[in-house]
Formats: sequence, C-alpha cells, structure tokens
Amino acid sequence: MATAPFVIIPELTAIAIAYSNPDSAFIADIAMPRVKPVGKKEFQYAEYDLSNFDRPDSRVGRKGRPNEVTRGDKLLPAAIEDFGLEDPIPQDDIDQGRAMNRDIMGEAVEYIMGLIKLDRECRVAAIVQNGVNYDHRLALSGSDMFSDPDAKPIDRLLECLDTPMLRPNTICLSAPVWSKLRVHPKVLKAVYPNETGATVSREQVANLLEIKTIAIGAAWVNRNRKGQEAQLMRTWGNNIAMLYLDSTAASDKGVTWGMTVPYGAPVGGTIDDPYIGLRGGKRVRAGESLKELVTAKGAGFLLQNVM
Repeated sequence: MATAPFVIIPELTAIAIAYSNPDSAFIADIAMPRVKPVGKKEFQYAEYDLSNFDRPDSRVGRKGRPNEVTRGDKLLPAAIEDFGLEDPIPQDDIDQGRAMNRDIMGEAVEYIMGLIKLDRECRVAAIVQNGVNYDHRLALSGSDMFSDPDAKPIDRLLECLDTPMLRPNTICLSAPVWSKLRVHPKVLKAVYPNETGATVSREQVANLLEIKTIAIGAAWVNRNRKGQEAQLMRTWGNNIAMLYLDSTAASDKGVTWGMTVPYGAPVGGTIDDPYIGLRGGKRVRAGESLKELVTAKGAGFLLQNVM
C-alpha cells in the first residue's frame, strides 16, 4: 500500500517521459536544450563572461608540466522548479474506457504533458526574447525593418552573427517573421541571383548565413486567465534571436548561450479522489522538474522589432 497520496505509476511515467507531439510547433528544446540532469534540486551552474576569456598557453616543454585550465566562469546558485498539472477522471470514464480498450489515464497524461510543454514554450520564449539576457542587441526601425522591401535582411543578419565572440549557430524566430523573411525581395535575390523564386526554404537561408539551425516558433497561447474571454497571441514575437549553443555543455562547464537543466525524469501517477462524481475517481498528475538558465549572455545577439 502506498505511503504517500500521490502514487507514481510506471506505465504513466513512461508515457510522460516518452511524450512528444510531432505536429506541434514548439522550439523550446532547440532554443534552450536539455543537458545532463543534476542529482540535487539545489545546484551550482557556470556563468561565463566572454570578455574575460584569455588565450590559453597550451605549449608543453619536453619535461615540463602542462598549464592548468583557466575557465573564466563563476559558479552561481540555482534551484530546480517543479511543473505539473492534474486532470480529474471519474471512475465511470476509466471503466468505460477499459471496456473500449482505451487507456483513459494514459490519454490524460499525454494531454497534461502537452499543456506543460506549452507552458515551457511560453517561459523559454520570454527568456529568449528578453533583451537583458544579451550583451549584444539591436532594435530596428523605419526602413531597416524587414517588413520594408528596401531593407537588407541578409546583410543585417550577417552583421549580427559576426558580432559575438562565439558566432551563433542557431536562429529562433516566429512564424510571422519567417513568413515575411522568406518572401523578402532581397532574400529571394540572394538565393536566386539569376532566376525568379517565389519563396525560400529555411535550409536555403541557413546555408546563406552559414548557420546550423533555423527554428520557427508557431505556437499560440491564450493571454487571459481561465474564465475570461480568450485572447490569443503568438508565443514568439517580432524578434530574431541568434544563439551559440553547444550540445556538449553541462550545467557546470561548457560555453553556451542557454540551457535547460533537468532533475530526474518526468513523472506520471494518480491520486484517489472519492469526491469525483458518484463513484469517485482518480486525479491523474504528471509533470517534470527543471531549470532554464542563461549562462553566457555574450554568446548571442537579439535583433528586435524586425517587422
């Protein structure tokens, strides 16, 4: 018999861990990649000031001793946060689902994890689009904005990419910004110098800019609270974030603009609730524990108000 009211169920936990919606437009895991989990909820992470980086002297004499690594970082405290939701399921629904060979509680976990992923998308979008998280940023106006046919988007993006000490390898932008960029006459001319093209692909623009990834965020979110009339807004705004991301970085080493530090794996389970309906039911709970961190503000460039 469980000693705690919340019973972690392996089958539901497996669903929570494996949950992935291939049809979603979420890019949070690209913008702030997940690194190796930490073993404690309170931990330290390395923050890098790239202006303090010195050239290392790695030469070693025939009988000499190699110089020690100087990391140029400082360790800061951080704490993991928990993110979870519950879905109350009447016992009648569970029984009827079982008769139809449906896993009602498993479906509830998938639904919950979808909402948790949306909440994470909103958090990460806010972090990525916040100018305080960058040493390098620029706000466009007037004819420099990419919505102006006379603007020079490719020239501007190349200038921004070449500004940070570590050249960004990832670009994050919203679907409306991408829609405007991919049909801009100067972009079309750069991709199709000797012919006419109606639009360009993200692969073509990535090759033009010599970057690895272009991530397009197309998610919407209701900005109003429950009970109020819905007011939908784009999760990603009118900015273009250029980020240097190192897939080998960890919370305590490795220069990367930002990361997500997990604690353990997502969990799924149930709580018995006798007050649901006539026959009681179960509250299905799922969630994950993690912390989103900006670790090197100098490894990115935020281009604001591009349209």
